[in-house]
Amino acid sequence: MSQEPHTETRPATPTAHIASIGTALPGDPVDNASLAKMLGVNEEWIEVFIGTKTRHFARDLATGEVRWSLADLCARAAEKALYADGVDASAIDFIVLGTATPDTLMPATVNDVADQLGLDQVPTFQLQSGCAGAVQALSLAQTMIASGQYRTGLVIGGDVCSKHLDVRRDLSDAAPSDLVNFVLFGDGAGAAVLTAEPAGQRIAVRHVLNRFTGLGRKAGQVIEWFGLADRHDDRQALTEDYKAIEEGVPVMAVEILWELLGELDWEADDLDYLLPPQLSGRMTRRITEELGLPTAREVSCVADTGNNGNALPFLQIEKLLGEMSPGEKALAVAVESSKWIKAGFALEKI
Repeated sequence: MSQEPHTETRPATPTAHIASIGTALPGDPVDNASLAKMLGVNEEWIEVFIGTKTRHFARDLATGEVRWSLADLCARAAEKALYADGVDASAIDFIVLGTATPDTLMPATVNDVADQLGLDQVPTFQLQSGCAGAVQALSLAQTMIASGQYRTGLVIGGDVCSKHLDVRRDLSDAAPSDLVNFVLFGDGAGAAVLTAEPAGQRIAVRHVLNRFTGLGRKAGQVIEWFGLADRHDDRQALTEDYKAIEEGVPVMAVEILWELLGELDWEADDLDYLLPPQLSGRMTRRITEELGLPTAREVSCVADTGNNGNALPFLQIEKLLGEMSPGEKALAVAVESSKWIKAGFALEKI
């Protein structure tokens, strides 16, 4: 008796849906001229080397006064997402927050956000990660909804990077690798309402990639967390190997692109939009060229918002929603250089 040839079938990826997006940027944008004057650095160097035009800060860099906490920004973004979809906060079944810069070690910032939103008796999760944190939060939320136990969730990503920048330092002799941290980063937050069934914007999350790939590899970025015993240590709070990042991120971005396409059985020509990694204006342009997708429209925001970490994917999706039509597909690529994580996700308007 003849048998049909065995064909291995890949199980379908559980689908969740983005119903709405909300974002929050603190204060007015700070342009390069203002920042250069404040820090005593060259404005042209910022524009040429970094390629970012403006950014937003949660504190007044001149006085050090904190105007918004991370919880404030996350709650504001979440409120906008809830309002955009017409969802009552009481319908939220869980909250997941991805951040590299929580307000405190305890309580977890996600719980302060829940408090501001008036939410109680819901599961809350906080994932500490850099540029991959928002993707990790999306992955966890997708899994929870796919379990069938939860119908509607709130996924949040945000960072307040300015807390690590000491503008009182004399930067006149600072190396470019040190100066870059003062001009690259900004603050902000974003949130998405995720649903089991299509609702609102009707954006299906087709796949999420989250993979640690830094085995035996030196960290590209370190953010110190000083305790009482070492708070007077001479270590810088934030250090970054920008050369390693410049060399490593474009290569990893290409790998992520093709891994995602392979998992989805999509062709490069199927993509209508590309959401590239948002490191800086200059690096984003370089990475987009490396990815080589001339038919996919680029969706970027970092040149106007600064690198505000886990807020960036939400800011990109917010821009995407204004352009995306039913049947169109988008692919987002994210690279975390702290200990080298490949991340990304695929979206389709239905």
